[in-house]
Amino acid sequence: MSLINVENLKLGYDGKCVVEGITFTVNEGDYLCIVGENGSGKTTLIKGLLGLIGKLGGTLEYADVLSKNHIGYLSQRSEHMADFPASVREIVMSGFLNNRSFGFRYSAFEKQTAEKVMAQVGISSIQKKNFSSLSGGQQQRVLLARALCATKKLILLDEPTSALDPIATSEFYSLVKSLNKNGITVIMVSHDVTAAVRNASHILCLSQAENFYGTTHEFMHSETGRRMLVSDCPCDDCQHLSCKEVRFNA
Repeated sequence: MSLINVENLKLGYDGKCVVEGITFTVNEGDYLCIVGENGSGKTTLIKGLLGLIGKLGGTLEYADVLSKNHIGYLSQRSEHMADFPASVREIVMSGFLNNRSFGFRYSAFEKQTAEKVMAQVGISSIQKKNFSSLSGGQQQRVLLARALCATKKLILLDEPTSALDPIATSEFYSLVKSLNKNGITVIMVSHDVTAAVRNASHILCLSQAENFYGTTHEFMHSETGRRMLVSDCPCDDCQHLSCKEVRFNA
């Protein structure tokens, strides 16, 4: 089932185009990674998907079962958020508020859901701790749990590992992939193209030259994919990723 359909989308600010010609589809169960050079329009696209800016042209359609308020969103980790004075449980529970028109008392169902979500992401044992006392990796898990409380369908992650160390980054990617295998549709903006092809089912690459959208397999065998993977690799001389390696690590 299709959740989001985008065709020839054009986005920008104050009538000035920033990114255009974006076409892709997100189906239930997909794991879409959005990659591209700095300034290619990734952040602008995220704002468009969340309804924070209007489109200048093209089509952006949501399925009846999905609205902009039913997308769980996790932004890049910020130092301002890191010092937020609230408990882990309070922050996770706040994910339900996005879908409310009034009232601040949580239902028994919401409390049970929060407990299940915290167990899913491995933070049940720290739910009474102050958010500001946690490590960066733990904080991202808490914010991921909050995003999951806001949706039953789709989470949108904007470079969620950009401030994490390598171990926390690897653990976070594994967690997101596990959630996807258990039915959560994922859209993730990532600067790590190698991690994207290891984890995602589909790739959207934004480029000032030409945008690419397709399966991970198609991306890896495209000129765009080969160029991006070579530029993303820190080695001076290597074979880079192969489809066999991606399947092995799936």
